[in-house]
Amino acid sequence: MSTTVLATKLFAPARRPQLVARPRLTGRLDATLDAGNRLTLVSAPAGFGKTTVLSDWLAHLAQRQPHTRAGWLSLDDADNDLTRFMTHVVASLNSVGLGVDPTVLESLHTASTSNALTVVLNDVTRAGEHAPGEQWILVLDDYHVIAASEVHEAVTFLLDHLPDHLQLVMATRSDPPLSLARLRSRGQLIEVRTADLRFTPAEAREFLNHAMGLDLTTADVDALEERTEGWIAGLQLAALSLRGIPERGEVAGFIEAFTGSNRFVIDYLADEVLARQPAQVRDFLLATAVLDRLAGPLCDALTGRADGTRMLEDLERDNLFLVPLDTERSWYRYHHLFADVLRARLRAEAPERVPSLHQRASEWFASHGLVEDAVRHALASEDFDRAAHMMEEALPELRRTRYDSLMLAWARSLPDPVVRRSPVLSILSGWSLMMSGDLDGLESRLDDAAAALAAGARDDDLAAAWTDTDDLRTAPATIAIYRASLAQARGDVAGTVRHARDAVELAGPEDHFVRGAGSGFLGLAAWAEGNIKEALSTFSEALRSLHAAGNFADELGSTIVLADMWVASGRPSRARRLCEQALHAASNGGYPYQRATADLHVALAELDCELGELASAEAHLETARVLGERTSITENRHRWFVAMSQVRAAGGDYDAANGLLDQAESLYRHGFYPDIRPIAAMKARVQIAAGVLVSAVGWADVRGIGVADEADYLREYEHLTLARLQLAQHRDVPRSDPARGASLVALLGFLGRLHAAATDAGRDGSVHEIRVLQALAQHAHGDLPAALAALNRALSEAPEPDSNVRLYLDEGPPMLTLLNHLASTTDPVTGAERGDGVRERALRLLKRAQPVNGTQGPQQATAETLSQRELEVIRLLGSKLTGPEIARELYVSINTLRTHTKRIFTKLDANTRAAAVHRARERGLL
Repeated sequence: MSTTVLATKLFAPARRPQLVARPRLTGRLDATLDAGNRLTLVSAPAGFGKTTVLSDWLAHLAQRQPHTRAGWLSLDDADNDLTRFMTHVVASLNSVGLGVDPTVLESLHTASTSNALTVVLNDVTRAGEHAPGEQWILVLDDYHVIAASEVHEAVTFLLDHLPDHLQLVMATRSDPPLSLARLRSRGQLIEVRTADLRFTPAEAREFLNHAMGLDLTTADVDALEERTEGWIAGLQLAALSLRGIPERGEVAGFIEAFTGSNRFVIDYLADEVLARQPAQVRDFLLATAVLDRLAGPLCDALTGRADGTRMLEDLERDNLFLVPLDTERSWYRYHHLFADVLRARLRAEAPERVPSLHQRASEWFASHGLVEDAVRHALASEDFDRAAHMMEEALPELRRTRYDSLMLAWARSLPDPVVRRSPVLSILSGWSLMMSGDLDGLESRLDDAAAALAAGARDDDLAAAWTDTDDLRTAPATIAIYRASLAQARGDVAGTVRHARDAVELAGPEDHFVRGAGSGFLGLAAWAEGNIKEALSTFSEALRSLHAAGNFADELGSTIVLADMWVASGRPSRARRLCEQALHAASNGGYPYQRATADLHVALAELDCELGELASAEAHLETARVLGERTSITENRHRWFVAMSQVRAAGGDYDAANGLLDQAESLYRHGFYPDIRPIAAMKARVQIAAGVLVSAVGWADVRGIGVADEADYLREYEHLTLARLQLAQHRDVPRSDPARGASLVALLGFLGRLHAAATDAGRDGSVHEIRVLQALAQHAHGDLPAALAALNRALSEAPEPDSNVRLYLDEGPPMLTLLNHLASTTDPVTGAERGDGVRERALRLLKRAQPVNGTQGPQQATAETLSQRELEVIRLLGSKLTGPEIARELYVSINTLRTHTKRIFTKLDANTRAAAVHRARERGLL
């Protein structure tokens, strides 16, 4: 089901001939065209004439300023889907000649939202350049129905980048969550509020006595105006009621009879209006109250009559709260408040009619190809079988257009028994539960889908009720794919393999997407087992299947996973080439390539961070942030926060790094990829680097890991984190302590087992990291020759040792000490001259450890690893400020200050504040 443009949404309501002239508001709205204005906000509760005021203003504006053209868009609840919203925005812009290419909208859910919006704005800008002197206005009516954050973000982006010749006007019952304060402070916001929209006494007299044809005294008008507080809907209802009062003496009593809140007034006056309508009109109003929009033939389908078109024309002529939605008067809607009253009265008087009216509406919409409306009315009539059938039919097209919000809404809308009877809808429901992180719910729905298929094989009548689509044909394979995902989320590698193989066997030769997904999970299972060679081969085959299926966005997104595998194999440069090639394709290939753009920037940021190129990494992350996290693939959204955490930790800002990992944890979704780098272990590494060992010990205790564990690739990241924790703990224990020696021997044995497992599996990336930790453990044990031998092997045998800068620098002073030894021209053990490539690599690493303006040599690099924040702290430690005063000066807590101070003492080999300041001065840091 494609996103169809509803033409009725693009017309401003026609100006009524009886309208009260309101020049004070017209002048206020004219300021919309002032230079620098971006948004005109008309904000007031229902019934204050927002839409009428704007349509009247635009009608006058067209006469006074022929070079100004206005597009109109009436919003409804369905516009909470970004694609639907922007489809109608572009249609409205094009209705006034702005020439926006609508094909860019095809990429809204598969690409960067900001990229797509930029194309829209560029088209608008070009239109302005080709027509100098022309001005355009876009009116968004009923904006209060918008609740989707992605739509608000898109509107914010548009507001931030609107060209000068286009202004946005918004009518809403409540202020939208946009940057109104910023626009207001910059003089870019015009506001029309409730107080502005209320009828003045003079306007009330004009409306009641001339527009509504009454003959009320000044006292009567003033009393009505006072009772309604200038509320236009209340005055209109009162006027309609007064038309039916023949005796002059009853008018004052009627006016005196109502008072109180708007809700009371609207109920009271609507009752009066309905009571005075002919029976035929009253029945028409109640029968059509279930509709959000009305057309003559549609009304006929509900009433069983043939006068729907004439009745709508009569209602409009009589000012009975009917709003035309197009210039041809084909479509209308009731005023929202009046519609509420009609529906309440229908439910009160004839509740048994409501389901059949919705059912007739559903049948009419379905016969005219308006599936979304048809499903909505079928659900309202509780005809769930009919709704399910239409959903099954529409789902393939919804997936193609990525109408995810509607699919999620449908997945939640059907009763459980109806969902369970349909394999396709059970899978849809399971997918929605997986999106919310409910793995048990997913498993239950997969069982339901399998049971439904089995029941359908036995019951021809049940199977005949299902819609014959590709989704139904491939349902068995799809169930197997989701079971593979579920097994992976639970760390069941054998189960992942079994279900993935089932999916491949069940798929037909041309079912490339299913075959690609099955092969992908086989590759991921091999990765989870640590078999990188098989993982690379199988996952590469999966990407080829995705390409053959035409799923280019998934192909590019999966390239990031393939890059991760190349990193695990110890070849980050290969990973970088893949990501750069994919980014080029995503940036230049158009729809549907661009969906992966943000994620590819994040992947490159992680590679840059490991290289020590923090500025470049941050630039990639800023680009990804601007592109918008909602444009990234759902399962990758946590990675931006992980990558930024790595950048912050590398710069010594551990508090920020931990906060970012908290955000990553909230976004992480199990089941898509093996959990090779658990976020909790990442947080432990940050805590170790910050010297907060108590928290890291708590993590290890909760995870139940120890140096007696067997090697397991899914826990390797945790095991190597544990090794770093123990090394950090040993630094504060005297070397003479026997327990320290025994603990280090056990740690070395543990690292030896991990090294053997990684070597056997050909995981060169793991081998490289383990050798670095073996060097540090040997150094802590007091065996300098063994430490240097391990570090020498790490630097000489790794496939790409220069691609792993942070691997060395993040280990702090002990590693810098060892690198200084390797960088020396003389071997500290044998006394022999050095001249090999290892020395050059050590020198390059030490150079990366120096600050940009550093002048000291490699032998002093330990002091120069102070982060920017630590340099700020050491400068204040040299002052007369107390600890709490320094904390306030830096806007940090006293505990954070203590953490920074402890690390400074460690790096400068000092035990007191005075000693640290003295050594910092010696080394030129102060």
